[in-house]
Amino acid sequence: MIDGTRFALFVSAAAILALTPGPGILYVLGRTLHGGRREGILSVFGTFVGGSVHVLAAALGLSAILMTSATAFEVVRYAGAAYLVYLGISMIRKRRANGNTKTVGQSSQRNFLQGIATEVLNPKTALFFLSFIPQFVSPAKGHLILQFLILGAISVLLNTTADLIVVGFAGLIARRLARNPKLIERQRTASGVGMIGLGIYVAASK
Repeated sequence: MIDGTRFALFVSAAAILALTPGPGILYVLGRTLHGGRREGILSVFGTFVGGSVHVLAAALGLSAILMTSATAFEVVRYAGAAYLVYLGISMIRKRRANGNTKTVGQSSQRNFLQGIATEVLNPKTALFFLSFIPQFVSPAKGHLILQFLILGAISVLLNTTADLIVVGFAGLIARRLARNPKLIERQRTASGVGMIGLGIYVAASK
């Protein structure tokens, strides 16, 4: 169904792109340093779902509508940037939080949903899938939507794997920081500032 040569090239290119530091990796890195490995993993699962939404939308042509409307693109882009800034401000405000176990369930759900929202509100993800994946789809093989979905799913899985690797290393750092409350406070402040910077970057980039 999918051309073998194109598939090999796609996997190679997608793997390189997945390992290239970008907004997604910076986001899960900030979440992990802020709240530890659990928060990072939940955020990764959220971005996985958000990325899957973009793949499905692009395959069905919905993202193409967004890309042809400059106004719609800008609205979504600024909404995503504002959300990242909001998350950064929340991190700074809650830098002294001690992680009450009574709210673990609520916190887990919140981290997961924030990951989804962050990825869904990133129109560049939609642009990536619409500009990158079609280059490796083979019209001669037929089943274009299915080819797109398969390649999109592989891309999302590779991105998720890279994010989990980042979470693993960042989790070790977060665990060491947990022994020093003052360092935790400073680290959470730095993570919040980084998230705000990421939001500004998304808003300012073209």
